This record gives sequence, C-alpha cells and structure tokens, in this order.
Amino acid sequence: MAGFLARGARLAAIAVAFALFGAPIKAGELSDPQTSQIEAVVKAYILKNPEVVQQAIEELTDREKAKEAAARSKSLSDVKGALYSSPNESIVGNPQGKITLVEFFDYNCGYCKKMLPDLARLIKANPDLKVVLRDFPILSDASVDAATIAAGVRGQFKGDKFWEYHQRLLGMHGLVGKQQAVDLAEEMGADMPQLVRDAQAPAAKAGLEEGFKLGHVLQIEGTPSYIVGDTVVDGAVGYAELQTKVDNIRKCGKAICS
Repeated sequence: MAGFLARGARLAAIAVAFALFGAPIKAGELSDPQTSQIEAVVKAYILKNPEVVQQAIEELTDREKAKEAAARSKSLSDVKGALYSSPNESIVGNPQGKITLVEFFDYNCGYCKKMLPDLARLIKANPDLKVVLRDFPILSDASVDAATIAAGVRGQFKGDKFWEYHQRLLGMHGLVGKQQAVDLAEEMGADMPQLVRDAQAPAAKAGLEEGFKLGHVLQIEGTPSYIVGDTVVDGAVGYAELQTKVDNIRKCGKAICS
C-alpha cells in the first residue's frame, strides 16, 4: 500500500504540475524542491481522503476487466469454428437451437457437479438452447482418463442418451476415472469392443488437445467456464446469471446488453 501511495503521489504530482503550468511537464523541468512540494501536497490530500486510493484501484480493475473482455471477444471470433462446430464435442439440449452455450468442464470438478442441476434446469427452461459440452480435464490424470472414455462413448450415445451418461458420470461421488466411465458405459448398453477402439483412436486424444488449445486462447484457467454469445463466464455463477445472459441474447444479441 505504501508503494501504491508513493506511486500515486508521483503520478498525481505530474497532474498537479500540468494544472499549474498549463502544459505537459517533461522530466527535469521541475526542480527537486518543486517536485517535493507538489508530492507533499498530493500525499497530504491522499492521506486526508484515503477513499481515492480505493476508487483508483476499482477504476484500474474495471479497465483491466474491460481490456480482458475485449481480448476474449476477439479470440472468440477467431476460434468460433472449432468452438461451435467441431466433431470433438458433445451437443445436448436443442441441436438446432438459436442460442448456444458452451461449457468447459472436468468430470472431477466439484463446482461443475454443483452447477449440473442448474445446467439441466437451463436446458429445460430454454427449448431454443443448444449446449456444447467441451471436455477440459485439468484436475488430474483420472480426469483425462474419464474424458477419453467419454469421447469414445460420444460415438455411440447421442443427444439425450449422452446427456444422461454425462449427468450420471459427472454426478458421481469420489474420484471419477477410467473404470467409473467404462462401468457406466457398459451399464447403459454401450458396445464395449467398439468403445475400446474409439477411446484408443487418435481422434479421442486430438479432441482433448483441441479443448486445451481453445482454453488457452480464451484464457480459461478453471472449470466450469461458459461461453454465452460474445462473453466468457468464469466459475459456478449459478442458474440466474446464465439465464440472464441467455435472455439478453434474445433481447439484444449479446450476453450483456448496453
């Protein structure tokens, strides 16, 4: 905080000097006594009005968030093909839906498990919603194994059946890995020899690598993360926030209406 105050005082001193002298002040144009005097005035003001420090931090944070959002929005336009129409993802909800939501998830993510009922509710409440499930197994090797088996299951289970498989696997307690994913697939009637071949095929690994690349481009660092329109939503934000963004897409074509 002391460093911030000192830096803020120096920057504010330049602003004060500009106001006093009516022109930008270049390095060396003020004498040391002048600089010290201005800094003392600014420091005294900050100490008397410390709330300006918090206001400055909030303004800086808002600007950084705006820059990050703009960068992510551009990145979204750059990767929309792989993000919305890749064979390496699962489609649930309405495949022809006019509104698309993408979820990056991990089968061992506690927050993803917590959000599962909210996502199910969102699908039920919005018949025009297409949901893209994108494996992003970042938590453990077991997560990678589960995602690899799920990629093989994707070749056999489509639509509502894969959605059931996904919900049951994600909803399991304890560590979810290869055995849990295989056992559930067998219980639900998968062709097991075909599943073994599909899970070992290069396409399964390529799908996971594609997900990691997309996550890197979009600056996704955790799960769950969602893409709604032109906006990346980080974390288990709950049903209400996702529903608001879906409603905004209908209203103005963007997740956040101005």
